[in-house]
Amino acid sequence: MLYLTRKNSLLLAILLLFASVLAACGSDNEDANASDNLGEKKLTIPYVSWATEIGSSHVIKEVLEEVGYDVTLKEVNTGAMYISVAEGAADAMVSAWLPYTDISYWEKFEDDVVDLGPSLQNAPLGLYVPSYMDIDSIEDLTNNKNNVGESTDWTVTGIDPGSGQMQITEEAMEVYELDKWNLQGTSDAMMIAALDRAIEREEEIVVTLWSPHWIHEKHDMTFLEDPRGVFGEPDDIRTLARKGLEEDSPAAFKVLEQFEWEEEHLESVLVDMFEGKEPEEAAKIFVEENKELVEKWTDGAL
Repeated sequence: MLYLTRKNSLLLAILLLFASVLAACGSDNEDANASDNLGEKKLTIPYVSWATEIGSSHVIKEVLEEVGYDVTLKEVNTGAMYISVAEGAADAMVSAWLPYTDISYWEKFEDDVVDLGPSLQNAPLGLYVPSYMDIDSIEDLTNNKNNVGESTDWTVTGIDPGSGQMQITEEAMEVYELDKWNLQGTSDAMMIAALDRAIEREEEIVVTLWSPHWIHEKHDMTFLEDPRGVFGEPDDIRTLARKGLEEDSPAAFKVLEQFEWEEEHLESVLVDMFEGKEPEEAAKIFVEENKELVEKWTDGAL
């Protein structure tokens, strides 16, 4: 009886050792599979310095880094953003306004990128004025309603030159015959600063703007109607990737492909930024407070 007990104990010890070896091998295999699915871990995401793109790019960076990637964000102009992804110098972008605003870039690069679909749908952009100006259409600028333009030096304050919105605004100014008006290219930040100054002094100002944007939390703005349809219907903000990313970094491709949220989600990030939080901090807060949504984006990635 003692012999059998010792024998059973020995067998049990051998079985436990064998099981632990199998478990370790399984764990190693799982780690290897996860690593294989990550593929190339260093990623570059370019973005334009618009509030929406700053917010969304930092959020997707935070999510990809939680999955296991090392992500570098690069602030560039619109042309460089498209070129870098099309030529493979960057991996993906979440800042394509289509099918209207970025149409000139899309027509040039559509064969060199992979369209992963919209991250946000129904995002309007066009010309805006402070609500106290009491106009509601671009045609009011043409007709000089209420002497609009007298206190603005006939200037439409825009964003970065070369952006799709600036190109369409130039077209709109021709279509509506805004001959007295000049389009001034600046940046999102400089445009907002000019808007803040004008509103503080209750002066007239016309700006290129869009939604969602944190400025709507700060000021009461009027979106000017576009009866001739130059700006088109609201865009989708789409995610584009370089060719080969799916093979090189499968998990990242999966996350980017599943990255889709609602306006209220992006606005929560933008409001945090408006209230003084750095984009990195706002992104971390969003990811922490929206785990269920983030799990949808990362589902099946690893």
